[in-house]
Amino acid sequence: MWYNGLLDLSVMQLVLVALGLTHITIISVTLYLHRHSAHNSLDLNPVLAHFFRFWLWLTTATNTKQWTAIHRKHHAKCETEDDPHSPVVLGIRKVLFQGAELYDEAGTEETLQRFGQRTPEDWIERNLYSRYKMLGIQLMAVLDLLLFGVNGIWIWAVQMMWIPVWAAGVVNGIGHFMGYRNFECSDNARNISPLGLLIGGEELHNNHHTYPNSSKLSRRWYEIDIGWGYIRLFQLFGLAKPKGYRPIAHYVPGKQEVDVETVQAIANNRFDIMRQYRKRVMEPVLRQQKSLMDDEIRPRYRKIKRLLSREITLIKPSEQAHLESALESNMVLRQIYEKSHELQELWRRRGLKPQEKLHALMEWCREAEASGIRYLEEFADHLRAYSLRPSS
Repeated sequence: MWYNGLLDLSVMQLVLVALGLTHITIISVTLYLHRHSAHNSLDLNPVLAHFFRFWLWLTTATNTKQWTAIHRKHHAKCETEDDPHSPVVLGIRKVLFQGAELYDEAGTEETLQRFGQRTPEDWIERNLYSRYKMLGIQLMAVLDLLLFGVNGIWIWAVQMMWIPVWAAGVVNGIGHFMGYRNFECSDNARNISPLGLLIGGEELHNNHHTYPNSSKLSRRWYEIDIGWGYIRLFQLFGLAKPKGYRPIAHYVPGKQEVDVETVQAIANNRFDIMRQYRKRVMEPVLRQQKSLMDDEIRPRYRKIKRLLSREITLIKPSEQAHLESALESNMVLRQIYEKSHELQELWRRRGLKPQEKLHALMEWCREAEASGIRYLEEFADHLRAYSLRPSS
């Protein structure tokens, strides 16, 4: 019958087709717009890149330059008044339910000129994709009706809402509001789920904000980035080439000498170094000191544990008071807390020459080894083993 369309599919087949079509859109966003265009962490074959661009025109009316510019501005101005879609600033409800509108509002000419460099400006972009922005989704509606009949109406509707809900709303909203953090990056980005399957790997948002130029979003063994799986698949056929996906740092067992390469290696791998510091120093020392805390501090043990390793710019004034109270009553905790910030100064301070950084790291290790805190001494020994080159 005509109302079933040319394909005349069953209900289950229609559901699978709808999910398949929206999945292609998700992969187009994460591989082409995000990793390739916005962050330049992935090279795509021109034919594959153009397919993604064409598909996004059909299914989202997305302009590559606008999306890229707004996303780059988000990273540059994250969690400030100039961030196009920060739930920390605007509130979770606004970002979650009005994510697409925020994108439209942020696409000013100033933003496009400042952050939209190195995006397509060829003939087809000027004369079709940008000039007739809404034509693509209108063609998609016609195709859906022809292929699926009256069911094409809801399939098209699902396609139209998929990116505004999942990408603009969930990733930009929930991804900066709730979830777990592998790394204490300078903004509130969080991993929504360790299984990056539904949104192409974008669920691993804290990992991405920590290493924005990495084409691989998973960092722990239990995390899955399906987008990375597609990159590897396309790489087999010469259609994709990841530019970088891990810090240049190697742990060389037995290495005992602190040198310039040690400084560079731990700076390259600084977020993981601080994660290790939390696991190897802060957490065991805190467990050890728990019995020595007074009755007022002990009930807040879990909160203190979190605040000790929290990015300092994200600690609220009320939380800072709790932390200071704990540090004042326990000098061991204060010592390991201050040593963590001294270590971070190695890569936060600008203008230091390599030899000055080397001297600072050597001094840090010397003080750690003389601290009398076993876990701190062991961590200083652990740092010495880092290098830019693997063991031969």
